[in-house]
Amino acid sequence: MAWFLRKSKNITTETQSREMPDGLWTKCPECSTVIYRKELEENCFTCPSCSHHFRIGSAKYVGILFDEGTWVETDANVRSADPLDFVDTRPYKARLKEAYSKSDLPDAVTTGVGSINGQPISFGCMNFGFIGGSMGSVVGEKFLRAGRRALEQRVPFVFISASGGARMQEAALSLMQMAKTSAVLSELSEAGLPYVSILTDPTTGGVSASYAMLGDVIIAEPKALIGFAGPRVIEQTIRKKLPEGFQRSEFLLEKGFVDLVVPRRDLKRTLSTVLNHLMKTTS
Repeated sequence: MAWFLRKSKNITTETQSREMPDGLWTKCPECSTVIYRKELEENCFTCPSCSHHFRIGSAKYVGILFDEGTWVETDANVRSADPLDFVDTRPYKARLKEAYSKSDLPDAVTTGVGSINGQPISFGCMNFGFIGGSMGSVVGEKFLRAGRRALEQRVPFVFISASGGARMQEAALSLMQMAKTSAVLSELSEAGLPYVSILTDPTTGGVSASYAMLGDVIIAEPKALIGFAGPRVIEQTIRKKLPEGFQRSEFLLEKGFVDLVVPRRDLKRTLSTVLNHLMKTTS
């Protein structure tokens, strides 16, 4: 029980300190620069002084990436159930109800179709603001449907990850999504259709152990935390101090785990270049 309480407190504090505020001004948590919200939006929600990337959700990524008027959301009515009647410090149903009201989102992932510089794609984006972007049955199901949509329409599949890992309230049902999502990516590979995975802060746990790291091209935002277990857990396990910047995008690029580290303001242009190249290669 103490573990649940400690974990819940840490997630709440982290989420509150990193989510975009609603006021006209905000302070950069990296360099303490006070930024006018309009300027922040125009700079793709990155600090103009130090380039710190604020965490944003699917709606803002859609606005940044897609050609105007092309975005259509899909499977918005798919909702989580509570097959295990799971209760920790609170019932799972109560947590879901709170997440719906606070985030105005159907679950931790949003999927849809649209065009990036004229290239049609199937798209998904995780929402860290919904129970820490945790991967449950809905995330796996919507990922599967988005992948199958790419197959049906013969278009690339692009997915943005931001997650604390598997949703413990769904136990083994959550872990099963790792195999489910990997299977549809195998189908895409066999069909010669590209899958581009974009990793944002944070991408951890079962998400990093499955579809997040299975991209034909893996792109990461600067300084994003990417890994399975957290640095503190690893240090306690191996009883050694980890290198500077361990599990950050730049470190993983150096070690070959990601292909590109791309600032958010350059993401649409880079994605367009990558997708055009991959589609010419497969056609």
